[in-house]
Amino acid sequence: MATSLPSESNQSAAAPSIFNASCRFDEEFKYVLLPISYSLVFAAGLVLNAAALWTFAKTRPWSPSAVFMFHLALSDLLYVLSLPTLIYYYANRSHWPFGTAACKTVRFLFYANLYCSILLLTCISLQRYAGICHPMAARRLLRPRHAHLACAGVWAAVLVCLLPNVAFVTTSRRGNDTLCHDTTSRDSFAAYVDYSSAVTALLFAAPFLVIVACYCRMACALRRPGLAGKSRRKSLRLIAAVLTVFAVSFVPFHVTRSVYYAARVMRLDCRTLDAVNLAYKVTRPLASANSCIDPVLYFLAGDRYRARLMSVLTGRRRGTRSQAPANKNAGSVALDANVDVEEQKL
Repeated sequence: MATSLPSESNQSAAAPSIFNASCRFDEEFKYVLLPISYSLVFAAGLVLNAAALWTFAKTRPWSPSAVFMFHLALSDLLYVLSLPTLIYYYANRSHWPFGTAACKTVRFLFYANLYCSILLLTCISLQRYAGICHPMAARRLLRPRHAHLACAGVWAAVLVCLLPNVAFVTTSRRGNDTLCHDTTSRDSFAAYVDYSSAVTALLFAAPFLVIVACYCRMACALRRPGLAGKSRRKSLRLIAAVLTVFAVSFVPFHVTRSVYYAARVMRLDCRTLDAVNLAYKVTRPLASANSCIDPVLYFLAGDRYRARLMSVLTGRRRGTRSQAPANKNAGSVALDANVDVEEQKL
């Protein structure tokens, strides 16, 4: 119902020239939905990603995929550590007592995790595509040091692209409460929409198209008779896991956010704005949930990673030794953390 006091989003809305300032949204649902969902993400994400980091730190040598997944777990862990402040914020009905700098940091970490995850999943997909479709070239060219350089490029690209977001994000007063806006101030909203659209195209749409193209080519390659059944199943599971992360976390959030921003700029009627606002708010926890879904990839990373991760999570020591490569050089040129002997013969 579009009848209650202005929401946090409305307070951070654009100037009246591009926004229907008479709309008032009923957002009581978010004071229940967001604290509960963020609490669940925090609890699960903290345990899973801390265990994953410990597992990768204890498992050597790293393959290129292991490098990408280590940075993915690091990004997820940094984000979930910021969630207690948001849990407090929404549980206290949008009151932010932590200051403007903390507000900027928390909002930055959300988007940094979002786009680091997307870019790192793209790197994993490209590396896997090379191993399946161009195995000989991949065996010569893909090394862990190349993966480290790619991860450094991912962090640098995300940092550069999100620096304007740090400038946009701010706090404001509403009565006795301090709001921590997830967009920007009223006067800067139009510019924020332009900036957000550019970031969405560069850091979400383009990588997503690359991933879809890679997996279409991989699906064709996996149909060839020379690939062993076990290797094919592992590759298909990885494809399904990455696409699931996008389908659950990334696509709904970016679609509903884009529609929401467009509806506000176009000054649509209050009923329409209320509907798209509801859809957008519901997908925010889904975007955060990628921190819990990403660890599924670690279980697909091969027996030695799966065994060590289960050992960390359950507290039991495994009797089997890690299946390390025959020599250090062989480990450094492995195509993937989950590539078995059959795949290495491609």
